[in-house]
Amino acid sequence: MAENTKKEELEKETDQNEQIKDMGQVMLDGNPKKYRVELLTIIGEVEGHESAPSHSKTTKYEHVLPKLALVEDDETVDGLLILLNTVGGDVEAGLAIAEMIASLSIPTVSLVLGGGHSIGVPMAVSADYSFVVPSATMVIHPVRSSGMFIGVAQTYRNMEKIQDRITTFISSHSHTSQERLEELMLDTTQLVKDVGTMLEGREAVDEGLIDEVGGMKEALGKLYELIEERKIKGKPRYEMQAD
Repeated sequence: MAENTKKEELEKETDQNEQIKDMGQVMLDGNPKKYRVELLTIIGEVEGHESAPSHSKTTKYEHVLPKLALVEDDETVDGLLILLNTVGGDVEAGLAIAEMIASLSIPTVSLVLGGGHSIGVPMAVSADYSFVVPSATMVIHPVRSSGMFIGVAQTYRNMEKIQDRITTFISSHSHTSQERLEELMLDTTQLVKDVGTMLEGREAVDEGLIDEVGGMKEALGKLYELIEERKIKGKPRYEMQAD
């Protein structure tokens, strides 16, 4: 019996190591209450429809979206913890990930480590509750475009619409207004080679972007608290409608 248990533990550890190696994901279930928490990491550049250079550290959205769908479909998963250290990346991919996180039925908590820049901001605020470590930074800047412009006016209007989608999402999932976000985006006094604002951990909380300054202990503690509240309320994951 003891030998079988040891073998099962070894197989579980091997499987977890493979998940971490391949996709930066793992199931956390060693806590006292045995809550099953899925860990999702968003690291480096968020890669979208075009592949980033081979030497770049990336998070591929075609990996993240199916994983989030599996998390939602798995009734044994109690919560999701998202760790972010990203420079940003593809806008459409980042918004897709943020929308999926926001639409999950299970409790979600995000933790910004290092950086949550550009399109990383919507992903950070998409969780039910968000944390940032004191040393982390979050950069808010206007949408950029690369490549050939066929029509300047049309391109500008398109970029305005994309930017509006981003600010609308952030303001509806945080405690800051769309107007304030636009002010931060257009600040010309902070970034040497760009327009925008860099917020350190405490500043991001003061601006209402992030809920609280804290680290791993606080993030997991809050997630366990949200899971417990959900279980006490006895709220079903899905409510079937009567014919």
